[in-house]
Amino acid sequence: MFYWRSVLIYALLNVCSSNDSKIKNASKPVRLFTDEELQRYDGSEDGQPIYMAIKGVVFDVTTGKEFYKKGAPYNALVGKDSTRAVAKMSLDPADLTHDTTGLTESQLQSLEKIFTGTYKTKYPVVGYTSRRLLNEDGSPNKDFKPEDQPQFSIKDEF
Repeated sequence: MFYWRSVLIYALLNVCSSNDSKIKNASKPVRLFTDEELQRYDGSEDGQPIYMAIKGVVFDVTTGKEFYKKGAPYNALVGKDSTRAVAKMSLDPADLTHDTTGLTESQLQSLEKIFTGTYKTKYPVVGYTSRRLLNEDGSPNKDFKPEDQPQFSIKDEF
């Protein structure tokens, strides 16, 4: 009897511990990216993930590398927050920025549609730009609400 109870407990512990590791690895926690860190993921290195930020949310667009890798049509958008360029559907270097100042209502609606309908549904979130969480002076952005962010989970991310 003692032997079978020990075997059962051992089996249960193995199942629980292997399930715990699977749960922890199911989704990676997101991280905070500075502009310099985000630049490292610009599609120029084979084997390195390709990241693109829109509205301060950093997406892993590696599965779309035919569009985003070095020499690809949309490579200019990666390795940075390209919110303005996405809103304007532009590859103009002046538009490759997070700044949405002066965008028309139509451009803002287009941005939201692409952000929600394409990027949030197609690509995993790997982090946020520091600008999304912090003000220019380094103080916390009080308007940032983690629970409203794509793929947010308190357990996994904070």
